[in-house]
Amino acid sequence: MSNLFQSAGLEKQAPRPLADRLRPKKLEDVVGQDHLLCTTGPLGRMIAGGKLTSLILWGPPGTGKTTIARLLADYGGLHFEQISAVFSGVADLKRVFEAARKRRETGKGTLLFVDEIHRFNRSQQDGFLPYVEDGTVILIGATTENPSFELNAALLSRVQVLVLNRLDEAALDRLLVRSEKVEKQSLPLDEDARAALKAMADGDGRYLLNCAETLFASGAQEPFGVADLVTVLQRRAPVYDKDREEHYNLISALHKSLRGSDVDAALYWLARMLNAGEDPLYVTRRLVRFAAEDIGLADPNALVLALAAKDMYDFLGSPEGELGIVQAAIYLATAPKSNAAYGAEKAARKAARETGSLMPPKHILNAPTKLMKEIGYGKDYAYDHNTEHGFSGRNYFPDEMERRSLYTPVERGFEREIKKRLDYWTKLRQDLADKDEQG
Repeated sequence: MSNLFQSAGLEKQAPRPLADRLRPKKLEDVVGQDHLLCTTGPLGRMIAGGKLTSLILWGPPGTGKTTIARLLADYGGLHFEQISAVFSGVADLKRVFEAARKRRETGKGTLLFVDEIHRFNRSQQDGFLPYVEDGTVILIGATTENPSFELNAALLSRVQVLVLNRLDEAALDRLLVRSEKVEKQSLPLDEDARAALKAMADGDGRYLLNCAETLFASGAQEPFGVADLVTVLQRRAPVYDKDREEHYNLISALHKSLRGSDVDAALYWLARMLNAGEDPLYVTRRLVRFAAEDIGLADPNALVLALAAKDMYDFLGSPEGELGIVQAAIYLATAPKSNAAYGAEKAARKAARETGSLMPPKHILNAPTKLMKEIGYGKDYAYDHNTEHGFSGRNYFPDEMERRSLYTPVERGFEREIKKRLDYWTKLRQDLADKDEQG
């Protein structure tokens, strides 16, 4: 058993992974989170003031959440206790809290770091409350998910949420330079491959260092190019979870790029979603909605083309059918925009709620029986086709309700023509009303 243990590299003196060896020893060495750690940042102020409070660290993987928690414990002279919500349950929490209570009696505080804290259910999250409130533990939770959606309001009200940024190119480059100093050799990469490696990391410092360790161990005699790098490392899928926040972030980015008529940005976000494995029909459904909500009658063909993209994808599937989605996105981004129909729908629903069950005016009601005719159904109905202008100008709102303007077309695209018609009918309606008064 001992030989198996040692051969697996698990003996106590086994070399530690590069990411662990490069773990910062002080907060100043943490990269990419200056907005939190600078003297005017929230963590910088806490350290300067000598008072640490419970926190939720929210950010992508590999951005330093665990490292920051460890270093804060060191700065505060606190015992560092780490658990993962993936592997821990109620019994583990009770054990931790009891140990923290006993430690506190001896004058030693506890910083409890809970990785993946959003994995705890609501009742488990409630279990933290009394121990956070009475100071038994300083809680630092780490999560990759939006705390607003995943954590109890009661817990959120007792902690401060700090947002960690994904590591930018400069921060990733600093990590690579540090790794080269520790390994006392340069990464076997040409300039383009080095840039490609940072792009592969997608803001994740731990992933970057794991890749660097593989490259250092490759024994390469010549620098790798981009193609060789991809072969050696195998590119990982972009960070994307179709039922989590990133899913909604990217579809929101696509929608707003289309609304802003930025065709290039729209194509980029569309590609990001499709590359990550998003269901193309989900994207198409959003394009159909966009065509009606943000373009409307400024270009009636927008809705037709969006539905055609759906039909094309249904017919051809991937990848051929995705070209129809791309074509629809380009058309929608470059089409004239109007939310007048969307606004009209909301205004009409509001008016309908406010006016209840008012009857239509009697002159537009059918009168299939003698009684209905006697009480005025259909009386004086004007058949518009038989009028001089093909427009009678009669009132079609309930008699008890004043006329309202619910649809206001914009001066863009086809709605400009619609607006001309509405203006013409408004004037004609007024002229006919004046004529009736004079008659």
